[in-house]
Amino acid sequence: MAYNKVSNKTQDKDVKYLSKDFNSFKDKLMDFAEVYFPNNFNDFSEGNPGMMFLEMAAHVGDVLSFYTDTQLRESFLLLAQEKENLYNLSYALGYRPKVTSAATVDLELFQLVPSINIGGEYLPDYSYTLNIESNSTFKSTDGPTFYTTDDTRFGFSSSFDPTITSIYQYDNSNNPEYYLLKKSTKSISGQTITQKFDIGQAERFKTLQLFNQDIISIESIVDADGNKWSEVPYLAQDTLFEQIQNNASNDPELYGYNQQTPYLLKLNKVPKRYVTRFKSDNTLEIQFGPGSTDNSDSCIVPDPNNIGLGIKDGRSKLDVAYDPSNFLYTKAYGETPSNTTLTVTYVIGGGLSANVNANTITKVDTLLSSNRVGLNNGMLNFVKNSVASNNVEPARGGGAGETSEEIRQNAMANFSAQQRTVTKDDYLIRTLSMPSQLGRVAKAYITQDDQISPMTTEPNRIPNPLALNLYTLGYDTNKNLVNLNQATKANLATYLEQYRMLTDAINIKNAFIINFSLDFEITAFKSFNNNEVILNCISELKDYFNIDNWQVNQPIIRSEIENLIAGVTGVQTVEKLKLTNENGTTLGYSKYKYDFTGATKKGITYPSLDPSIFELKYPNSDIKGRVITY
Repeated sequence: MAYNKVSNKTQDKDVKYLSKDFNSFKDKLMDFAEVYFPNNFNDFSEGNPGMMFLEMAAHVGDVLSFYTDTQLRESFLLLAQEKENLYNLSYALGYRPKVTSAATVDLELFQLVPSINIGGEYLPDYSYTLNIESNSTFKSTDGPTFYTTDDTRFGFSSSFDPTITSIYQYDNSNNPEYYLLKKSTKSISGQTITQKFDIGQAERFKTLQLFNQDIISIESIVDADGNKWSEVPYLAQDTLFEQIQNNASNDPELYGYNQQTPYLLKLNKVPKRYVTRFKSDNTLEIQFGPGSTDNSDSCIVPDPNNIGLGIKDGRSKLDVAYDPSNFLYTKAYGETPSNTTLTVTYVIGGGLSANVNANTITKVDTLLSSNRVGLNNGMLNFVKNSVASNNVEPARGGGAGETSEEIRQNAMANFSAQQRTVTKDDYLIRTLSMPSQLGRVAKAYITQDDQISPMTTEPNRIPNPLALNLYTLGYDTNKNLVNLNQATKANLATYLEQYRMLTDAINIKNAFIINFSLDFEITAFKSFNNNEVILNCISELKDYFNIDNWQVNQPIIRSEIENLIAGVTGVQTVEKLKLTNENGTTLGYSKYKYDFTGATKKGITYPSLDPSIFELKYPNSDIKGRVITY
């Protein structure tokens, strides 16, 4: 018997994938039905019930297409519109959006100290000077509260942080009875809030929610045992740079520099750590690690025994990268709190209302201060009650949180920089922006290191690609250039460590200081007083050679000086201009000699090949001018 062979193969259908909206879906469905179901469905009038099902299918396709396009768009930072997605994408790029902007202002703080008679001379009794700690709060008459960001030490004075002293009150014998001390410090608008959380059993990646809005920062998280939890950018970071007081117990070798460098920067291991993320409703989420508090933190390198976990069938292959989730099997993501109470202290505030007017921050709210022991309690209480504050300038910078576009642009800019030091400018900016309590760098200059080439018989210097030379200088109390002390150099090296590239070695060196004096001669118009003209010229030269205006390896251009003098009212001509090197430590100058004549070409005096800076150290005596007549 013969059988007809029947094919069960389904007919291939030409499906179009270009439809995106309701009408195009409907048209394509109608074409599809017309081509493949001509006998079953051929009435495409609006009154046909079959059109209802066709349009319903087009509707579903339109909705799904919309959500597909939306989800794809929201996955890109450049296109995302939803605030929640912008936040998540920003955090993925290492940028923390701002929900509010705090106002900042330089706050003047005052205190009284009694006088003391030493050898028949009345002087301030600096034993009663206070150390007003950071986070002390001061209120404005307009309402907002401001807190200090750094310690204010009245007993310490430098060119960067001077203590201005004046006589406040005389006694009946017309002798000074009290002195007024004034210092300036940075302050930020904000109000401190404390919130407690009872924690039960350990929970991996435990999260807490702070429901206050307009949160500026978290000041501290402390558990019931007094352990401090530290905020880190991401949980895998198990070390943190922290500032500690420069005292004998913390570092006996660097303690001798504590007047110039009150704090030291140390790298500490922080197994107890957390990260924070803002939600779209401007509340803050705190997340802890997965580890147990019974065990200390480990290195960020995973346990080799865990390599291969997560790979299909449990196989370990040397040519297959290990699953990143293997980090979870170490304690590299930090501990999680358990069976304790966490006290979270944070600051809220900011906004436009924080931009208060000048002379309004005059009320002491919470004063955190320390002092020497063994003082008269009555006088000490009087001194503490004398503390006052004022803002000469209005507070600025307060505002609402970032807009969606600002978040987008700032996230991209942050990702580009990534807080790394790569170029010369990166290193210079980081060096000069080191916090002042760690020591201040006044001048900085960076060059690539070099080395002797072994390929030549004669000494030949070639660039060393693995090292940089950072030349630095600081100021003394009179704002004269000096070498940085060892404590400041140690802090600077530690500070740059967190930003430098792994392959960059940094050699911190002293730049050379070249001191000089200046002589000039002019002719003056007869209608002007010669002495007055000379004084005006010297005043202009003092401003010109102000050390703030000069950098390492900056040349002296004689024509600029001559034009400056010639522009002074009453000057007719500049007849002579001479620069002379001044040296000798016994005279208060640098020890380095310099040939100004040999270093001057075409009216430009160049610094040495070794990084150096010109300094007119004593302008009151080292600028000499004369008026000559013919």
